[in-house]
Amino acid sequence: MNITLEKKSPVSGVITLKLQKEDYEKQLNDKLKDFARKAQMPGFRPGHVPMSLVRKLHGPQAKLETVNSVLGEKLFGYIRDEKINMLGEPLPHEGAEAQDIERDDDFTFQFDIAIAPEFSIKLDAKDKVDYYDIQADDKTIDDQLEQMRRQNGRSESVDKYAEGDILRGVLAELGEDGLPLEGGIQVESASLMPQYFKQKTQQKLFAKAKKNDVITFNPSKAYDGRDTEIASLLHIKKEDLGSHKGNFSFQVDEISRFVPAELNQELFDRVFGEGVVKTEEECRTKVKEQLQRQFEADADYKFRLDLRAYAEKKVGELEFPREELRRVMLQNNKDKDEKYVDDNFDRSIEELKWHLIRERLAADAGVKVEDKDVQAAAIDAARFQFMQYGIQNIPDEYLTQYATNMLKDENQVNGLVERVVEQKLAQAMKNTVTLEHKAISVEDFQKLF
Repeated sequence: MNITLEKKSPVSGVITLKLQKEDYEKQLNDKLKDFARKAQMPGFRPGHVPMSLVRKLHGPQAKLETVNSVLGEKLFGYIRDEKINMLGEPLPHEGAEAQDIERDDDFTFQFDIAIAPEFSIKLDAKDKVDYYDIQADDKTIDDQLEQMRRQNGRSESVDKYAEGDILRGVLAELGEDGLPLEGGIQVESASLMPQYFKQKTQQKLFAKAKKNDVITFNPSKAYDGRDTEIASLLHIKKEDLGSHKGNFSFQVDEISRFVPAELNQELFDRVFGEGVVKTEEECRTKVKEQLQRQFEADADYKFRLDLRAYAEKKVGELEFPREELRRVMLQNNKDKDEKYVDDNFDRSIEELKWHLIRERLAADAGVKVEDKDVQAAAIDAARFQFMQYGIQNIPDEYLTQYATNMLKDENQVNGLVERVVEQKLAQAMKNTVTLEHKAISVEDFQKLF
């Protein structure tokens, strides 16, 4: 057995592995004996098929499996023993001679490999990174309370229209004489929101609408010729709109108004749990606490972005084996075309650079990811999903069940592990570098993105 590495550059090379018969002969004989023990052929008792016949029938398959097994073991053993920081998988060397496994006994295999670039990165108190302290002012709290009221609001029937209401009723096409057109369009349960009409004069026709009123308007003018919206209202195809550009009558059967929830005990119990909050002042305090937790997470996210930018700048440009990595990317995306790889290649190199830096920093900081960390991240992700729908008071048992289902998906697990590494590294770096604290409003913080 002879294995050598010839470097084409500091970040690429060719591994040549020469395999001779004595390197795999014992394993081949063991595999053939295994075939013989399992072989069943007419005229022979199980396990007593002559070895000559076993070699004839199963020899090529056994040899192929054995050579591949020994090749993989020796190749990856060499990479491990030589501490080669390889990127991706070894690739068959372009231009290498084909091997005839069945006829030859000695083989020469060659593989192109991509090697991670060498670099150094060390962060300490001398390194300064911005950290934004987001302020929860009264306006932000008011906005959050209004959102909470709307998320828990309800629709109620009213007698007189106001902007923002939904009108429901019968829509009928009219002739030039202002009477219902025979054979014309009629929609029994049409819904209108005059607030979204494009033409103000058409909006004003509904300004004083009451239940049972019949109002004449022109949908084509109201929506300023927007065919998709008009066709949806009239329940017809867009190509049929040309002959239906006249007036329609609308009989108001119902006026529906959305009413935000009141800031009362019923809402407090629904959002925070029974008896947790009892006054509007306590509600504002609770909302501020929640906002501060959210702001801390947002500030940490921005810190991670700034930390990445700082570390990448400190490391400087890195040389990557672009030709080999492009082949790796093509191999990993066989279901996509070359254009996809070309369009995403530079971005992949950027992410690879940060991955290498992050792994180095995480190792130096002693960052480790345990199962309990991933489970906690899954629960947090589940809680955040529910909060997006305004559902905050979710029992832990339900969150755990939801998170357990998430952890059955390998892609989601990988994403959660990445998130945990990022979060733990950020926490470690917050205690390592010097934080340049900057107070900032919610509005100005959002402008940073």
